[in-house]
Amino acid sequence: MNGNNNKLVAEAIGTFWLTFGGCGSAVIAAGVPDVGIGMLGVALAFGLTVVTMAYAIGHISGCHLNPAVTVGLACGGRFPTSLIVPYIIAQVVGAIVGAAVLYAIASGAPDFSMAGGFAANGYAEHSPGKYGLGACLLSEFVLTMMFLFVIMGSTHGRAPAGFAPLAIGLALTLIHLISIHVTNTSVNPARSTGPALFVGGWALAQLWLFWVAPLLGGAAGGFVYRWLSPEPAGVVTGERTGQSAVAKSA
Repeated sequence: MNGNNNKLVAEAIGTFWLTFGGCGSAVIAAGVPDVGIGMLGVALAFGLTVVTMAYAIGHISGCHLNPAVTVGLACGGRFPTSLIVPYIIAQVVGAIVGAAVLYAIASGAPDFSMAGGFAANGYAEHSPGKYGLGACLLSEFVLTMMFLFVIMGSTHGRAPAGFAPLAIGLALTLIHLISIHVTNTSVNPARSTGPALFVGGWALAQLWLFWVAPLLGGAAGGFVYRWLSPEPAGVVTGERTGQSAVAKSA
């Protein structure tokens, strides 16, 4: 298997883990009486999926696990544009498989119902807090932008070595603590797509927002950090740092 294929398989596996682990915590463990993990536990679960996968596959693919991250890193000059589409396809495939495995497990419970939303993202009447379209779009845009800002900074060649996975995982935890009640937290189009395919109906009809807002937010975060710190940094593809994406793809 060549290097790019290795990266794509790693991205699929990593996004599977994020979707299965993060959404699984919400679907299976959050509401268990007396011992459920609640919103704090779900937020932490999403952060832990990123931390664990960053250490597991960061050296292979860069551990994006998210189309908005891939696009944002490319806009920030830290990822070759030729790999954007293959990475996104791999991430969406991984998320769908993660949602499928979660459905196979969760549906084994006698009281399982899709009425709970299956961790799908939504706005207006399908927002956990009934937040309107504008508020949900702004939330997803701003939080994804700041997520990319943290990713760009923590993976910079001058950042403290070895701590990027912790910073990124904690950022995703914080993002979920802020916005679970708003949109059920996406900031990741692949993660949104997996559950939406199983919920269907309203989830698919509202899925557009959870592609548009995170992708725009990710691009904004990449551009802002590139402006703030324009000197060449590392390419976030699992390979050595210190070389710009432009130089690498030349």
